[in-house]
Amino acid sequence: MIAEPLSRALEATGYLTGGESAAPSVTLLDGLSSGQSSGAWMPSFRPDALWRSNPEPRAWGASATDLTVYFKFVRNPVEARPAEWQQEIWNRGFSPLLWLVCPDRIELYDGFGTPQRPADADKNRLDEFRFVEAELTRLDNAAGRLAMETGRFWEHRTVRRDTGVGERLLRDLSGLERDLVAAGLPRDDTQGLIGRSIFAKYLIDRGIVPPDHLDQVYGHTDLPAVLRDRTAAARFFDWTRDTFNGDLFPPSTSLPNPLHLDRVASFLGAEEEGGQLSLFPYRFDVIPVELISAIYEQFVHSAAADQSTRKRPAKEDDVYYTPLAAVSLVLDEVLHDATGDESVIDLTCGSGVFLVEALRRLAYIKGNGPPSRRHIQEILYNQLVGVDTSRAAVRVAAFSLYLAALELDPKPRPPSELKFKPLIGRTLLIGDAHEIEETVEGKATLKTQRELRRFDVIVGNPPWSFRGKEGTATRRSRRSDTPLPPRGESLDFVVRALDFAHEQTRFGMILSATPFFSRSRSGAKAAQHVVEELGRTTLVNLSDLSKWLFPRANMPAIALLARHREQRRDWMTLVHAPWSPTGERSHTIEIAPTNVTTLPVASWRRNAGLFKASFLGHHNDLMLLDRLGDQYRPLADRLRAVNTKLSAGLKKGNGARDARFLHGLPFAGKKRVGRFDLPGDLPMFDLDRAERPRQRQTYRAPLLLVSEFLYREQNGRPVVAVSERDDVVFSDAYFGATFPVGRSDMAHLVAGILGSALASWFHLMASSTFGLWMQRVYRADVESVPTPDLEVASKTTEGRRIVRLVRELHARMHDEADSEELDEAVFDLYALPEADRLAMRDGLYRARWQWQEGRGDSIAPAGVDDLRRYADAFLHVMDSWFSVTGRRRMQAEIYDVPAPTPLRVVRFAIEDVAPPSKVRCVSPDGPLTAVLARISERSKAPITNELVGVRELHAHARNEVSIIKPAARRHWMPVCGLDDADAVMRASALNSSGSSGT
Repeated sequence: MIAEPLSRALEATGYLTGGESAAPSVTLLDGLSSGQSSGAWMPSFRPDALWRSNPEPRAWGASATDLTVYFKFVRNPVEARPAEWQQEIWNRGFSPLLWLVCPDRIELYDGFGTPQRPADADKNRLDEFRFVEAELTRLDNAAGRLAMETGRFWEHRTVRRDTGVGERLLRDLSGLERDLVAAGLPRDDTQGLIGRSIFAKYLIDRGIVPPDHLDQVYGHTDLPAVLRDRTAAARFFDWTRDTFNGDLFPPSTSLPNPLHLDRVASFLGAEEEGGQLSLFPYRFDVIPVELISAIYEQFVHSAAADQSTRKRPAKEDDVYYTPLAAVSLVLDEVLHDATGDESVIDLTCGSGVFLVEALRRLAYIKGNGPPSRRHIQEILYNQLVGVDTSRAAVRVAAFSLYLAALELDPKPRPPSELKFKPLIGRTLLIGDAHEIEETVEGKATLKTQRELRRFDVIVGNPPWSFRGKEGTATRRSRRSDTPLPPRGESLDFVVRALDFAHEQTRFGMILSATPFFSRSRSGAKAAQHVVEELGRTTLVNLSDLSKWLFPRANMPAIALLARHREQRRDWMTLVHAPWSPTGERSHTIEIAPTNVTTLPVASWRRNAGLFKASFLGHHNDLMLLDRLGDQYRPLADRLRAVNTKLSAGLKKGNGARDARFLHGLPFAGKKRVGRFDLPGDLPMFDLDRAERPRQRQTYRAPLLLVSEFLYREQNGRPVVAVSERDDVVFSDAYFGATFPVGRSDMAHLVAGILGSALASWFHLMASSTFGLWMQRVYRADVESVPTPDLEVASKTTEGRRIVRLVRELHARMHDEADSEELDEAVFDLYALPEADRLAMRDGLYRARWQWQEGRGDSIAPAGVDDLRRYADAFLHVMDSWFSVTGRRRMQAEIYDVPAPTPLRVVRFAIEDVAPPSKVRCVSPDGPLTAVLARISERSKAPITNELVGVRELHAHARNEVSIIKPAARRHWMPVCGLDDADAVMRASALNSSGSSGT
């Protein structure tokens, strides 16, 4: 039994119901030993309950990507030690929140906040709540279970993972490294000293090398004292080098002088004078192993940057860390039903994070619980292989694997039994993945007598880089019969990995997303070839997460998973990992069932835009995109029919060619052209030379200009303009098309189409970069916009209206109302029904999410007006069905809940009344939990159990359905209403006679 005040607090905030866990995400720890719970507790902190972001059971225990909230009851507040407890959970690296519950109040502490001295513990206290109804309601809205599971907690809190132990430790170690180098210690020796010291601290904190052993062998009971004794330090480092085969650290010619050893000792001992800035000791027994290996990777980069004669690190020194969130995403899938005997290869292993996590998981599965040393070593030596061209990367991987093996070992002592076999040359190979079987080491490991060795699982994060024309020629010479993308090489490694695969081999790789979304024929062909070769493929779009997941990458990412689950070979499963404040601040990947869809591979080949739309769009977006593709030809074809084309503008570049023939013409540089605004005072072109000046004909009027960039100031609407009479030189920030003399009406017609919400929607759904990672479109994207016949359209009433409106917009200031009028005129030209117009208007709204302000608006809590528009769209679909009989309708009830409430609920009930359907707003009787309880009772479904993670629920009861979603506005757009209505109709038992309930 947990204490009554704690029980009361957890009941009021949805973590408990009737004294029991309200959902699988909540665990009561009363009476459980540390071995029975989710891992060993910290030395002085034992919580009474916890909430975990991923409640699914895992054979390998908790992952460092699983966020955990700890609940601790303290009967006497004087006995509370919040600073000490917060320091311990901070060192673990995955807890955003500590609840300290006293008899009269609840205090919340930032689990990622930098630890403080006991007297300053309040600096990490986020808030305090009393045991009164209003305060408990405020607590529920701020950090209750629904606030955590819907991500609402993160939207208005300062808690961020980048203030956690990882960022702080790497920052402090970087400072230590700088100090030692500045004190005269060579960088290689500096890194060797720090690396050995951190590794030794890990062994000591874990109890692998206990204080009594240190005392007996080295004459001291802690590491700082050993480091200050030069003789003892030399003996200790000799032992680590012998035990771990010299795989781990760069060789050091001699032991550093006492000044350097003392500086490291001060850091590890958290001594105020010359010690680490935090003034408290890091706990290496609880710091995640992945972070410790990242320390050594940081050293690789600093060493490369130190070579000032090179503009960038050579390939030898390129080591990139794959975040654990991405690794877990891949391995959760490819090892979801593993036996523990699988062989795993990473052809570009880098710092070894995939191999480390695979070792951990396979060891637990193989041992059916905590692993034995025999199982660990069997996997380490016989089931894992990593390959990389970088010696530094392979050394990092060895370091990481040794640490993981020690962490997993149930009895990693006495120290004399820790001797490992060498990993480099056996488990880890230095070489090029494309040629590794030709190396001396590779023949024994990766080649049998007759063929290459085959593996059960192939994982990795191969290089995404583009190595110029010479590199492309080398790539093509390796695989002359295989389609390869023109830029970037990540797909090459998938093709190479097939050489090491058998028919059931599972693939899990993080790749550049560029060829998958490309509108270049060669890029898309290469991506499609890989998917068809693998079969049973799932692709996870990670582009929305680039800012925190791969901050140094210059292109978006996609996760390719194949042969890991049963599915049709000719269909792909497509998963979009959306941006959220939860993910960005907590460094976790959120995927809900509504983010998952399927698409036939043949549809991708037929209409490339459907691929991207399947990730970023809704069901109605896909149907509309497909329908427009069938009804209209691309803009490129329509321009060709009137003897013109879209051309790139002048490129200044290296000035290789004469450009004087353009002197005296107005010049439109970047940002010189506004939306339907070509200034009359453009500067005259006066450059003598340009890399690509283009032909004089390119700039002739009537001239349509389209900016390749989209701007926040235009709210996601493309920038287009027409020069009706004057020739204009335009830079390569624009695309331009000249129209036949006397046909400026056609130029204005196309400008109206390309400047409307239809084009914004199309670029978001189908262009190659916008909506993924850049606020720009390429010429091929603009040329792909579905367009009516220009000659015919220019003569229609709708076409003439567009031409008139665009000319008016060029002649005066205009506002959003003018833009909306143009949108409607374009919708009329395309004869779009209301549902399609809703989808396109929402597409314009979604286009704004590519800027920070728009993202913030998308997660703002939906108000009554937002819910009303959603309900109207839902009923628009339902009324089209009810109108067949004319005897029934639906009534929508919008529950008007306070803005901080993490969920929104709209109930739709069938009435025996003729259409049209109605929408009304109701004030709920009681709090949201009471509303959910009543819905649960009517639908006979455990609503609170289902609301784990960012879930959207359709709770069906007789003749009604309740839609329950997170409060964020993006979940309640009209296009969502269209999709939800379609889903309800598919799931409904209603038929055309209207005789049964939902």
